[in-house]
Amino acid sequence: MPTFQFEALNDSGKPQKGTINAANSDEALARIKSQGFFPTSIREQKVKKGGGGSAGGAAAGGGAKKKGGQITINIGGVSQKHLTLFTRQLSTLQDAGLPILRSLSILEQQQKPGLMKDTLGLVHEDVSSGASLSDAFAKHPKAFNNLYTKMIAAGEVGGVLDLILQRLAEFLEKAARLKRRIISAMIYPAAVISVAMIIVLGIMILIVPKFIEIFDDFDTDMPKLTIILIDMSKWLGGSMLGFLGAKDGTYNQDQMIPGILWVLLAPFFIFFAVKMLRKTSGGKAVFDRLTLMTPILGGLVRKATIAKFTRTLGTLVNAGVPILDAITITAETTANNVYSNALMDVHDSVRQGDSFAEPLRKAKVCDPLVVNMIDVGEETGDLDKMLLKIADNYDEEVDVAVAGLVSLLEPVMVVVLGGIVGAIVIALFLPLVKLMQSVM
Repeated sequence: MPTFQFEALNDSGKPQKGTINAANSDEALARIKSQGFFPTSIREQKVKKGGGGSAGGAAAGGGAKKKGGQITINIGGVSQKHLTLFTRQLSTLQDAGLPILRSLSILEQQQKPGLMKDTLGLVHEDVSSGASLSDAFAKHPKAFNNLYTKMIAAGEVGGVLDLILQRLAEFLEKAARLKRRIISAMIYPAAVISVAMIIVLGIMILIVPKFIEIFDDFDTDMPKLTIILIDMSKWLGGSMLGFLGAKDGTYNQDQMIPGILWVLLAPFFIFFAVKMLRKTSGGKAVFDRLTLMTPILGGLVRKATIAKFTRTLGTLVNAGVPILDAITITAETTANNVYSNALMDVHDSVRQGDSFAEPLRKAKVCDPLVVNMIDVGEETGDLDKMLLKIADNYDEEVDVAVAGLVSLLEPVMVVVLGGIVGAIVIALFLPLVKLMQSVM
């Protein structure tokens, strides 16, 4: 006879879980009701066939074993886009009144093979075995971070999981929208700079060597600017210049690695150097502080960081997470070390019964208006609403700052690139002018 797992409420409204034997689900439902329970979900318990290890063990090893012996190898984490979409869909299903197990099953089935699908399968198993949804999510930090699980836990305790999921979905959507706006605004300048760099490098490697041959034939003294240009062209081309028209094939052969390779590889070296530096506590602190001190870019990073931490903290407090836990989670999820340290100072102040706003005022990481709004929200008991208002205002300021930065970059790029091309042209034609003067 099949065994059914069920969740139900007793006469006092407390949740109950257990198993019952019945011929079918209708009979199981009738037996549960006969015991004085009010069933909320019921599912047939599947009999596990012998063989490989548990699903949890498969996940711990970096992959998940699936039906038919298929194994999916997962590398990295769940993308923000997939997490946001999943949260919105789960919020919709919960708002419609579906049981959580049914919702997880539906969402798992519609996922493409990958980490998210495997994770939802394991979460479904944990929840059906009696674990809470937040505990099941907490086992998969690659998909659900501390902020996510804490908000889910607050929703379960308060009995408002559907509302918390809705707020969490809105939070993730606004954060993703802000990030998307910044990235899309930077695409155009990055593309223009990349194309311009390719053109300049092409001139230096392909065009300038032709002029070098002309200058060598006339044996004339060259201006300093032209000598600098020729040296740069030789360095960039290196041993490649021998294939671009050098007569004796011995042109700058001592340089085995062309300089252009160093130019192309330099961004990758810088990227990995910065990444390794940020992995150390001291390096991250120095880099984050220098970033905030950078002209123009520092102001944009400051506004974006304030928008993120105020929205995170406001959402957590509004969801019912205890203030100390909310501040700790916000500090951990804030990317900038300067603001993370300031929030930990706020945590210590609040734990001692002092003000929330005063440590921020002393740290001088926020504008006076932000500190005053937080102070007012603390006094009126509407700290969460005030924090969310600050986040909305700073989201708009980030949009304005990004638009201003892009507008500023366009004329700067024109001037810089025009100056580079102009300097190359002048350096190439100065010897020709000098040569014509000597002939005349």
